[in-house]
Amino acid sequence: MRVAIPIMIQNGITNLVGMLDNIMVGQLGTDAMSGVAIVNQLMFIFNLCIFGALSGIGIFTAQFYGKGDSEGVRYTVRQQILVSVVLAILGAVVFLGWGDMLIRLYLHSDGSGSVEATFRHAKEYLNVMYAGFLPFAISQVYSSTLRNTGETMIPMEAGVAAVLINLAGNYILIYGHFGAPRMGVVGAAAATVISRFAEMAIVVVWTHAHTQRNPFIRGVYGRLFDIPAGLNRQVAVKGMPLLMNEALWSGAQAALTQNYSIRGLSAVAAVNIYQTISNVFSVSFIAMGSAIAILLGQMLGAGQIERARSEAHRLTAFSVVFCLAFAAVELLLSGVYPRLYNTSEEVRSLAIGLIRIGALFMPVYAYVNAAYFIIRSGGKTVVTFFFDSVYSWVVVIPAVFVAAHFTGLPLYALFLIVQLTEVIKCFIGHFLVKRGAWAVNLTRYGQAV
Repeated sequence: MRVAIPIMIQNGITNLVGMLDNIMVGQLGTDAMSGVAIVNQLMFIFNLCIFGALSGIGIFTAQFYGKGDSEGVRYTVRQQILVSVVLAILGAVVFLGWGDMLIRLYLHSDGSGSVEATFRHAKEYLNVMYAGFLPFAISQVYSSTLRNTGETMIPMEAGVAAVLINLAGNYILIYGHFGAPRMGVVGAAAATVISRFAEMAIVVVWTHAHTQRNPFIRGVYGRLFDIPAGLNRQVAVKGMPLLMNEALWSGAQAALTQNYSIRGLSAVAAVNIYQTISNVFSVSFIAMGSAIAILLGQMLGAGQIERARSEAHRLTAFSVVFCLAFAAVELLLSGVYPRLYNTSEEVRSLAIGLIRIGALFMPVYAYVNAAYFIIRSGGKTVVTFFFDSVYSWVVVIPAVFVAAHFTGLPLYALFLIVQLTEVIKCFIGHFLVKRGAWAVNLTRYGQAV
């Protein structure tokens, strides 16, 4: 809990302010809300590519730290910096070249809103968000490294400061308070970009100002490309499947929303409302998953293989039980939250149904998430690749595609089909964790492991 709670607080406040941000944009109308939601769904892919790349390297960071090897941690920080900068550039290139086409994939008229107005709002929002790509990537490098080396409070404090800045910026720039111009969705994007620069400044300055606490940061930029070839090979082998997994999994989530959008703009708006509140309550099992990966990674790096195998089962059970309280609160709020939006009664009704279904399946998400992070902690990233993204594209996406395009099933039914596929993953995850093959020490990068 000492590891999980700061992560939970940071993610929880981030998502809570994201929810308030969403509500503020929602006051501008369904078209503005849907346009921003579409861009954020696409940005989710970029964000998870960064997360996946850094997480693959972070497996080694946690194990080097558990071993007490500061030089090894320094090597992984250099790898993270180089990879994150490249991904930020690639992300900007993709959105500049194909952004319009990607946005229009989600635009299907059902009479509840204007397709062209939604597209215009989406473009306005995206054009500002480009400026936040690089600071987001760099702040994730530092926050990820600090968490994996046991310092979870500073990333939390930086995240809290950033979301408060974002919230204040939204209030001022979206509606034009305190003499500022009324900027609408452009103001929402500008506030987000400002908050990302603030978060980056906090974690970077603190890390370099406390070199005794963070000895790995000394000289990290002086010899940026000085990384052992053996470690590069191992990170490529272990980390590339994780990067591909996050890219494909986030792409699968975007594809799910695109299939839901076949039911019209009202479906896009309802899914956006559901996802916003779901993000707030999902911090329960997401933070536990991150904590599980860090704790087990440090045990494995210290050579405590049997202890890691034993603790994995206890941590999984704790994660599932812990999230039940969050699921109950989400269920209680399901009828209240959608009414905060300036949208139609049809959209509100759809959102209420989605929130209730999602809350009922939260224990299932918790179990699957724990299994994923347990397997990943020992570097079995090829296994997690098949368990997560391949499963999504081979099982989940075809199921919802057929239902969306070849049946008249309503949005509720499409959503329920997707949740039921998670139950199957529970059994697969249980089998993989119980086998114990994931428990491997990766810190001997110059040797076969």
